[in-house]
Order: sequence, then C-alpha cells, then structure tokens
Amino acid sequence: MLFGFAFTAQSQEISKHALGIRLGDNNGFGGEVSYQLGLNQKNRLEFDLGWRNSSDVDAIKGVALYQWVWNIDGGFNWYAGVGGGLAAWDHDYYNNNYRYNDSGTYVFAAGDIGIEYRFKEVPITLSLDARPEIGSGYYDDDNFGFDVGLGVKFRF
Repeated sequence: MLFGFAFTAQSQEISKHALGIRLGDNNGFGGEVSYQLGLNQKNRLEFDLGWRNSSDVDAIKGVALYQWVWNIDGGFNWYAGVGGGLAAWDHDYYNNNYRYNDSGTYVFAAGDIGIEYRFKEVPITLSLDARPEIGSGYYDDDNFGFDVGLGVKFRF
C-alpha cells in the first residue's frame, strides 16, 4: 500500500491539450494523428486516427483511450489506459491471375501502456507505448493486434 501511495503522491503535469503523430506498425494501418485532452492531473483522454493507403490495402482506424498517468521522475511519466475503436479496410489481391477484393469493418477493445518524456524548455512530449487490441473482423483474420508506437506531441 505504501508503494502505491508513493506513486500517486508524486506530482506531474498533464497538459490540457496535446497534438501530434504516433508512428508504429498499427496492425498494418500505418501512422496516426494523435490528440490528448487532459481531464485532471492524473487522467486524460487520447484520440488517434490512423490510415493506410498502399497499392493493395486501404484502411482507416479510429481509437479512443482513457489513460491514467503517473510521474516517475522529473519529466518522465508512465501511463496505462483502456479503450476501443472502429476500423474499415479494403484489400485487393491477385491469385492465379484472378483479382480478388476483400473488405470489412470491425470494432475492437484496446489497452495501452507506455512511457513519456516532457521537455521543460519546449512544449514537446516524446512517448513510446504498446497497444494490444482484440476484436472481430481484423483483415489478417487473427482477431488480435499488437502495436508498438513512437509518438511526438506538441503541448498547448
């Protein structure tokens, strides 16, 4: 109990707003535009919009996460969250000289755990996180996605 109290007793700053990008595999969806809304000094909401546009797959994905934030030391924080999202995809492929098209939409539940560093001299935050997702209808048919992403956000 004392160990848990020590982490919650430390103060940290959560910006009211942060906007940036998150680069990762994102289960084939590419990069994301990321927005964070600070609710108080320990909690925030994160909204991400990811897309992919390639020669054989077009996809779009929206994610919403509720996050808890704990200070490690100085500008370092770690965070964990839960949420979910919605995605749509279209996959064109060839097999034995025949063209096939497969498409769909799916909903999913997501978790999030990561670490971030908030620069004091400039309003920039760097983050590294992992986001497991489970849902039905993923275009790769395994119903599970695991994404590791690097984020850069501007605080305002």
